Amino acid sequence: MVSAILTTVCKLDLTSHQLSRSLHLLERRPEYVSVTPYNYTHTTIHGFQGTHQPAIWMGESGQVVVSPGLGEVKQAFEDRGLDIVYDGDERMEAVSANYYAVLTQADDGVLKSELSATSRVGHLRFTFPANAFAPYVLLEATRPSTLGSPASPNGTWLTYPTGLVTIDPANQEICGRNPERQDEILGPSPAPSFAGYFCARFNAPFSTYGVIQNGSASEGSTSGEGPVLGAYAKFEGAGASATVVDVRVGVSFISVDQARNNLEKEIPDGTSLEETARATRELWVEKLGRVKVEGASADERATFYTGIFHTLQYPYEQDEDGMYYSGYDDIVHEGDSYTGYSNWDTYRAEWGWLILLAPERIPGMVRSMLQDYAEGGWLPMWKNIVETNIMVATHADSLVAEAVVKNITGFDLDTAYAAVYKDATVPPVDDWSISYYDREEGVGYEVRAGLSSVYEEKGWVADDIHSESASRTLDYAYDDWAVATLADLLGHTENATLFRARSQSAPFAIFNNDTGFMEARNANGSWAGQDQGWTEGDMWAYTFDVIQDVPGLVERRGGNASFVAFLDEHFDGGHNDQTNEASTSIPSHHIPYLYALAGAASKGQERIREVAVANYNSTVNGLSGNEDCGQMSAWYIFSALGFYPVDPVSATYVVGTPFYDKVTISFPNATQPLVISAPGAPTKPYVKSLTVNGEAFSQPVITHQQIANGCEIVFEMSDTPQEWASATLVSVGLSERACQT
Repeated sequence: MVSAILTTVCKLDLTSHQLSRSLHLLERRPEYVSVTPYNYTHTTIHGFQGTHQPAIWMGESGQVVVSPGLGEVKQAFEDRGLDIVYDGDERMEAVSANYYAVLTQADDGVLKSELSATSRVGHLRFTFPANAFAPYVLLEATRPSTLGSPASPNGTWLTYPTGLVTIDPANQEICGRNPERQDEILGPSPAPSFAGYFCARFNAPFSTYGVIQNGSASEGSTSGEGPVLGAYAKFEGAGASATVVDVRVGVSFISVDQARNNLEKEIPDGTSLEETARATRELWVEKLGRVKVEGASADERATFYTGIFHTLQYPYEQDEDGMYYSGYDDIVHEGDSYTGYSNWDTYRAEWGWLILLAPERIPGMVRSMLQDYAEGGWLPMWKNIVETNIMVATHADSLVAEAVVKNITGFDLDTAYAAVYKDATVPPVDDWSISYYDREEGVGYEVRAGLSSVYEEKGWVADDIHSESASRTLDYAYDDWAVATLADLLGHTENATLFRARSQSAPFAIFNNDTGFMEARNANGSWAGQDQGWTEGDMWAYTFDVIQDVPGLVERRGGNASFVAFLDEHFDGGHNDQTNEASTSIPSHHIPYLYALAGAASKGQERIREVAVANYNSTVNGLSGNEDCGQMSAWYIFSALGFYPVDPVSATYVVGTPFYDKVTISFPNATQPLVISAPGAPTKPYVKSLTVNGEAFSQPVITHQQIANGCEIVFEMSDTPQEWASATLVSVGLSERACQT
């Protein structure tokens, strides 16, 4: 039976974090920014990629395609496809956190491909069938690259990056460079010397080798340069036993030599694929082993642990041996570096989860952002090697402030404050005349577009000057709240007062009292229309986006009872969407938790469970939308624990409804584990009582300080709505509670 050929190594039922960072599982056609092209229903594999994985909607950058084959070397994407083998309806694939394998139908039998990885080295093994003729492995350095996107005003067009390959048959290596960066048209930093460098080392001698360009092979050539370029090695085949070819692909953003150093350091000669997979598994066990779940179904456990895996994918390491290439100033520096910052998404809960589970990573991530500021002039909005100007707002302000509030050290506080202060006070170039719409091409740093138009004077970003003006107004207001928080901590009292006042006045400058909704406004103060000015959302989602002043929002909506009715209308009317594929999603993540802050906790507990059931499971479509660099999963993780960071820089969590009987988490810097007990929670969604270290809580807010060093949280659960935090409509908001604690 064909399934017997497929053997998994150290299987863990997840998709690999390390694999994702260093390997694309499947090679794809040249795509472009903002497209998610992988489709599980595809039945053909055209190769694998042995290089770092950008966030999948950022386009490709510096990749190298690794494609096995038989007979004549096939360079063209459409020619080298291999059909996946099926056993009945089952795909012959194994997918785990540390290992991937697939069976494909080759001309002379079944070809088995296996992959594992470390952070900077991809490890692949191909088992060609016995009696197969002329097995080979092609490494494609460059290919036609699509720039632009469907939303681009300039359309899309093909470019032809110029790459380089060299072959060293004596050392069984193929190395090279690929300068492709499909998002290069978006950001203000050109990164002129950027390239993805690679060095692939094989375990078997080459029977022959060559360079291939535009489909034309030059057998025996040892180097080549230009577009549509690759190199290949052929191996002895046609024997009675299978031909096994092992290849390790070291990658670098610095040089070929550094790629080779990374290879030798992370997967030295003589390391088997099993050993690589085992070492990668152990890294995952160390992280996922910090969390123990009891009382969850198999599906829930898979969903929960897969979510943890997803939250640890981005940002990913860009530094190598203590050095990194900066595309901002085109220089190699010493220090830490990370890339893949989707700050508009991740400031909400993903960053807070990283602070809890992987605090050892946070100082380097903050230092990396501060280095971006030093070398490029601004903190990153959406960094993919360099700034891309994707999305809106300056939520790096929130990331930095939250790290400081939660006692993360290891970076320069003066630089941190200077960086966030610049965000809050310096508008981008030509702010009066450039729209700075999302993904606008050919402009400089977007940063706080609209800061100099009306925001400082009247409190809103003008819709007739700037795109996504209403979302920008609300996002900037929260970022002002973050800057004020950091200013307070560092003794900049006068600035703290200024930014705090602006954070609480700006949202209500676009609140239309006649309609009860947030709405975009023009420079002259007129309303721009209820459908104007939004970023991946609408007025239903964004009217609730005043997380720094929930009491003020409740008051504007007529008090607690009226606000709860408004929340009901939001959910019952189908306006809450977790998927990020429709009009609202990420800006909606905190909304079910607002019930608790308006004295209706039990209603919020119902909504949280409904969202979780509708949008999360362990199937191949287990997320209802794209992952957004871990934010979708971070919502589920926090919700399953029973609390959520509605206002991240307040260092507080709003209590919801735990999903499982018991969760135990060993935080690395804590003196004791965090133990969350909620007997009966899988079938009882309502909270009857809550204690933290034996202290009874009557209000639905706990602090970071109370849980970060470990504690015991005990929920008493019920299958009927309870009076806990719902008995009377009391005005409890984060800004008030944060001051009390």
